[in-house]
Amino acid sequence: MDYDFDFSFLSTHWDAFLAGARSTALMSLATIALGFLAGAVLAVIRTQGPRAARRIVTAYVDVIRNTPLVIQAFWLFFGLASLQVRIPAIAAAVIALVINVSAYTTEILRAGIESIPRGQIEAASCLGMNRWKVLRLVILPQAVERMYPALVSQFVLMLLATSIMSQISVEELTSAGYSVQSETFRGFEIYLVVALVYLCLSWLLRLLMASLARAAFTRQRRLGTPL
Repeated sequence: MDYDFDFSFLSTHWDAFLAGARSTALMSLATIALGFLAGAVLAVIRTQGPRAARRIVTAYVDVIRNTPLVIQAFWLFFGLASLQVRIPAIAAAVIALVINVSAYTTEILRAGIESIPRGQIEAASCLGMNRWKVLRLVILPQAVERMYPALVSQFVLMLLATSIMSQISVEELTSAGYSVQSETFRGFEIYLVVALVYLCLSWLLRLLMASLARAAFTRQRRLGTPL
């Protein structure tokens, strides 16, 4: 194979990659925060709520988890526009990502909530805790701690899925790669750089989530359990 590698485009287009990486990181952090909160609420409703509400949440989770993220983003950006409801591309991207990740977070946390031994809940009730306190102080902290590795993996997958949002004109990392490639025609090198940047962002996200876990989960810190 006779191919001359040329990374000289980095000297003139590094700012495009930096801006794309920054957009990807900010979009991911916003999605993680909002998606986790929404998923936690939906998981509580699915396990503790009235039967009708549980069925609605179950239907929501099934629909979102069994349809492609790109179609969800297209519906928000292009579908609503055809009904004269226009949403900025970045807002449509974040909403689609939050909707998607919240469905997966709901299922992960549901499994965590249902794994809490019934005896702990009964003991907390005997101590005079009301239902909200039992949920807030006993059930949810343990559910999040138990399912934290699965949550982190889901959030990393979500970060990588932000690349799909280039399809609705969001100027993120993959979109920056498209733009530079159209000017330089160095597709192999450009997408190698894009892949390496995604790899670095994934590592940074895992480091951030591990730091949050060490600060939040005192029991694991005390026992030296890997996070």
